[in-house]
Amino acid sequence: MTNLTPPATSATTEKVKLGLQKRYSREKRFRWYGIISIVVSLFFLIVLLADITYKALPAFTHHYIQLDIDFNAEKLGISAQSTPEQLRRADYSILVNDALIKQFPNVTGRQEKRALKNIVSSNAPYRLQAMVLENPSLLGTKQAIWFLSNDDSDIYYKDGNERLKPYETQWLDTLKAEGRVDNRFNSTLFTNGDSREPEQAGILSALVGSFFTIALTLSLSFPIGLAAAIYLEEFSPKNNFWVDLIEVNINNLAAVPSIVFGLLGLAVFIQFFGVPRSTPLVGSLVLTLITLPTIIIASRAAIKSVPPSIREAALGLGASKVQTVFHHVVPLAMPGVLTGTIIGMAHALGETAPLLMIGMVAFIIDVPSNLTDPAAVLPVQIYLWADSPERAFVAKTSAAILILLVFLVCMNLLAVILRKRFERRW
Repeated sequence: MTNLTPPATSATTEKVKLGLQKRYSREKRFRWYGIISIVVSLFFLIVLLADITYKALPAFTHHYIQLDIDFNAEKLGISAQSTPEQLRRADYSILVNDALIKQFPNVTGRQEKRALKNIVSSNAPYRLQAMVLENPSLLGTKQAIWFLSNDDSDIYYKDGNERLKPYETQWLDTLKAEGRVDNRFNSTLFTNGDSREPEQAGILSALVGSFFTIALTLSLSFPIGLAAAIYLEEFSPKNNFWVDLIEVNINNLAAVPSIVFGLLGLAVFIQFFGVPRSTPLVGSLVLTLITLPTIIIASRAAIKSVPPSIREAALGLGASKVQTVFHHVVPLAMPGVLTGTIIGMAHALGETAPLLMIGMVAFIIDVPSNLTDPAAVLPVQIYLWADSPERAFVAKTSAAILILLVFLVCMNLLAVILRKRFERRW
């Protein structure tokens, strides 16, 4: 049997096969490049999260020290019949010092006594003050009371502390051997405001400030951004110079560094309009400017994705242009609008630079009760703690970062759920 295939055709077929093999090889290599990129990205993400979590875990627990307190009314110069003001003005630090000296009677030197007093947190006298104000009948009694330990003592119990002197570590070991040390959940992290003392510092004021700021930002940016997107996409004249100029500026604003918005807020809202500095009100106004371009662009894309047949059907049935947009187009575009809004809010929640420019870097202890009270936000609180020299603030900073990441993940998860819940396919 003879080969009827011409030599030229056979050579062409071989070239085609060779070309296909090269193409398939390139596609396979590209696919592996993509897989390797994803694996590398996940690896660095896992390393980052693991490092933050490892550093943050010590902040969620704290050691307490038990002392036997003698509520000696004579030393305090008060009695059960004293007025609340007299009870408040008494020097309760005497009781703490006496309990420590009684626990370690061999301590006589001035320097050692000062070090002994620092075993427990400086808020110990205020804890006793609050107890006596609540129950004056404690006067004249002896009570075993748990006190928050000093940050150096807490670090020693967790992983050692090279800053402590040998006699200080001996005191701490003695307390632990006697069962006077207990490691508990650190509730002060969530119930206290900021403090110069690491063991007393918490994120409550920053959490409340972030809530006020983000809530007002959402209240301002969502309706304004959606209204602007509806007008630009549905009602604005086409090929109009002013409309085109607005669209170009919106796209440009989305790429402007956030610190520029902080400078704008400082010049316009604070200096010109007199809005109080370092408040959720001025912070939300600045964050609204930052999130508006994101919400407008996302909302326009969602509105544009609604099929023209929906509009044509509504208009064909006699609906007006306004009815068509608000009864049909906007409801169908709402999943995309909400997704863009939540992503914009997540972006605003993580902003720090513009808030520093408007004074929200101030040291705030009290929890804000309204939009015009001085407040901090979580990113700024993280910035302040990261700049503190105390070792205990390292764990507090990591814990605050972890809490902020949890909020951001929850907000992005909500965006995904909303899209899956309301998304329609045509």
